[in-house]
Amino acid sequence: MRESVGMETGVTVLVGIAIFVGIVGIVVPILPGAILSLAAILVWAIVERSAIGWVVFAIAVVLIGASQVVKYVVPERRLREAGVPRRSMIIGVLLGIVGFFVIPVVGMFVGFPIGVYLSELQRQRDHAAAWTSTKHALRQTGVSILIELVGTSLAAAVWLIAVLFIV
Repeated sequence: MRESVGMETGVTVLVGIAIFVGIVGIVVPILPGAILSLAAILVWAIVERSAIGWVVFAIAVVLIGASQVVKYVVPERRLREAGVPRRSMIIGVLLGIVGFFVIPVVGMFVGFPIGVYLSELQRQRDHAAAWTSTKHALRQTGVSILIELVGTSLAAAVWLIAVLFIV
């Protein structure tokens, strides 16, 4: 009996660490943070083997799932309103991926804006207009990260409340 309690405590601590790493992975996009956090909560629910565990997991699915949808819908609409085409964002993402491998860790943050700027400069043929579009793209990327961070943090808070006060 005692080994089971110790194992469950160990799993809970590891799940907490995985959720934290997932949240960091949202801000520093090296890992799929929201998915990692959700997977950790799923592992906890499986080990917990209670209705509360599954309710917490269901709430986490709703919160993280909603944030995944909203993080694309809201920035996309705002970029469309600002006149930034999807093509520029795709080129920015592609150069961000290249940058990630060329300059480890920070390359994505260098490659993305360069890609958007070059795409917009080619499209608009004007430095000021291209830079304005790039600033819109960067701002909406930040909004997208913030939305995902809030959804995952809320799911983590539900899990933490269940661990500390309910289970």
